[in-house]
This record gives sequence, C-alpha cells and structure tokens, in this order.
Amino acid sequence: MAEGPTRAGESRNLREQAYASFTERLIARDIKAGQFVSQRELVEITGLPLGAIRELVPRLEAEGLITTVPQRGMQVAHVDLNLIRNAFQFRLFLEREAAAIFAQSASDEDIAAQKRAHEDIIARARRGGDRHLVADAEAVDRRLHEGVIDHLDNDIMSKAFRVNWIKIKLIRQNETRLYDALILPVMGDHMKIIRAMERRRPAEAAAAMAEHISNARNRAMEL
Repeated sequence: MAEGPTRAGESRNLREQAYASFTERLIARDIKAGQFVSQRELVEITGLPLGAIRELVPRLEAEGLITTVPQRGMQVAHVDLNLIRNAFQFRLFLEREAAAIFAQSASDEDIAAQKRAHEDIIARARRGGDRHLVADAEAVDRRLHEGVIDHLDNDIMSKAFRVNWIKIKLIRQNETRLYDALILPVMGDHMKIIRAMERRRPAEAAAAMAEHISNARNRAMEL
C-alpha cells in the first residue's frame, strides 16, 4: 500500500527538481531566450530523467516559458516588445498594490532591514564598487521585490510573481541586467519606495513603485 504514495512523492520531487534545474539554467544563460530545445537536450542540460522532463513540459508551456512550434520543436520564450509590455504590465499591477500594503502593515524591522541593505549597496557604489557589487545589488533588488510580494501572504500571487520574474530575467539577458552604471539609479528608485514605507504612506509607496517599474520597462523598450 505504501508504494503508490511513495512513487507519487518521488515523481513530484523529480518534477520540482526538473523545474528548478530548468529555471536555474535559464537564469544562468545556459539556456537562451528564443533557443530551440528538444526533450533529450533538456535531459542533458538538467541531468534529470526523460520522464521528469516529459512531465515538466506542460508546466513550462502553461507558464509561457516555452512554446511548441510545429515541425521545429520547443522554443524558449523569446524577447520581443509583446513580452516586455506584458511582463512589465503584470509587475505594475501586482507590485504597485503590494507596495501600498507593505507600507501599511510591514514591521518597522523589515523596513529598516531593507533600508540598511540598500544603503550598504549605495555606499559601496559611491566608493567605486568592488567585484561583488553587481551580484550583491541584484540580490538586494530581488529581496525588496520578493519581500513586498511575499508580505501579501498569498501563495497564488507569490508563484505568479516568480514566473513573471523569470520572464523579466529573460529580458535582462538582453542587457537590461543591473550593471555598474545602473546601480545608483535603481537603488535610488528603491530608496524612494522605502522612504515612503518608513513614513507609512501607502499611496506614495505605490507611486514610487510604479515609477520604478516604468523606468525599468522604458530601459527594456529601448533595446
């Protein structure tokens, strides 16, 4: 009797491993936006069995991360104006409201921690930077946005946000990632959001988040 549930649990675990491996390779640029891949190639890339890959494909299709192209195979989502517009519009709708709620109900400690992390990045950038600055700035950037979303305590929104974040990372593969010259402007946008949160001004926090997302979208549209 125990074998059925055990196998089901192992299957779910393999599916989750396959998904995590695929998205990690995507973010690491081992898999490129617009690239055609076969199931066999995904087996090689992820190191997971073909059965797990076959079960992974419908999820990736449902999330818009791959598309099956007749007679050509599976294509990773490619970056075009439609993807940029849709991904950033989704961010705007979700994060603007989330920023307002965070400003209302997040703890003083959570807001202070976000502020300290950003002030550290800004200070390092103003000193001329270091070899870890870009990676650390990207981590701080992600923690702010994920923290604001996860504060909603809504699993549906958190999962949807993370799928969209992967699409944003695809767009950033086309050189909209954080780099040295962008760190101070992006951190400056974030500090406007954080200061509004400190003052417990939801409308101001929402407006600052909307401005920040609009700035990121405009950089992407210029590519």
